[in-house]
Amino acid sequence: MHIGFLIYSFYTVIGKFASQYERFSLHFCLLYCCVILVLFIYAIIWQQVLKTFRLPIAICNKAMTIVWGMILSALIFSEQITLKKITGAAIILCGIILLSVSDSSTSKNFTEKAE
Repeated sequence: MHIGFLIYSFYTVIGKFASQYERFSLHFCLLYCCVILVLFIYAIIWQQVLKTFRLPIAICNKAMTIVWGMILSALIFSEQITLKKITGAAIILCGIILLSVSDSSTSKNFTEKAE
């Protein structure tokens, strides 16, 4: 699932590269075609994720794209990772962990009641 989110995060990186060129120039258009391709690949992966995971878990984990975007922007564009960004990423990760733990305990209780 997170590999799909990493792929999804690349659309912002490609878009940032495209913004460096004049609008509707050849490079701009080619890079935006790449953005559309990345989003198409992600749409296929997202459908597979939805077949495997419950929707609330999948949507909550999609917030990891913020963390991936922060890491990619630091690696590719040498952007600063500030304390505010780290704090925000930590809050997102805590939310994902809390939702995952609560969902697994809810699923366990539901399974026990069904039996």
